[in-house]
Amino acid sequence: MARISPAAPEQFAQVADHMGRWIKTKGYPPNSWLTMARKPGVFRAYRDLHAAVMMEEDSEVPTALKFMIAHVVSTAAGDPYCAAHNAENATHIAGVPVGKVEALPQFNSSALFTPGERAALELARAAGSCPPCVTDAHFSEIRKYYSEDAAAAIVAVISLLGWLNRWNITLATPIEPEAAAFARKHLARSGWTPGVHADTIAVSHGNAGQGAE
Repeated sequence: MARISPAAPEQFAQVADHMGRWIKTKGYPPNSWLTMARKPGVFRAYRDLHAAVMMEEDSEVPTALKFMIAHVVSTAAGDPYCAAHNAENATHIAGVPVGKVEALPQFNSSALFTPGERAALELARAAGSCPPCVTDAHFSEIRKYYSEDAAAAIVAVISLLGWLNRWNITLATPIEPEAAAFARKHLARSGWTPGVHADTIAVSHGNAGQGAE
């Protein structure tokens, strides 16, 4: 179960705009937000950073690739919560075909991935490992396909997820039924399990959305 309880209603009220937008996008607020909202300033800063990193229009590093990077770095870091969410987001938000999401564990050998995508995903996997095993060779490969601005965008995704991975691993954030169902259907055959994130959280999605519309 979660190691700290969700925010109080007055704390949710301070982040209602962010909660409302995501509820309209995805239908529910992630459980990670329910605890993060205990620090409304931190939550709002995180959401602003997330928007800048993940949703900025970028022809070299499209949103679809960003969500795949986020999934791979989370898997390498041992965070099944973020791995599930970003696999689901890759499909539902960025339009990545489900078959490609299912093939992410084999990105180095699957014909579904371009050489540039493989270079970015390999960097993500190396960076997410504990300890990280990034080498100059990873960036030599990155330079074949991306400008330095694009390389910075890739590292920004990896770094954003580093913060989220630590939040959710440390708090054992319970995974929501919707994200868990997606992961069990599309990721479990490659070894995904919810681990400590399997328990339910003692708050309804409706409570988190009060005042968010």
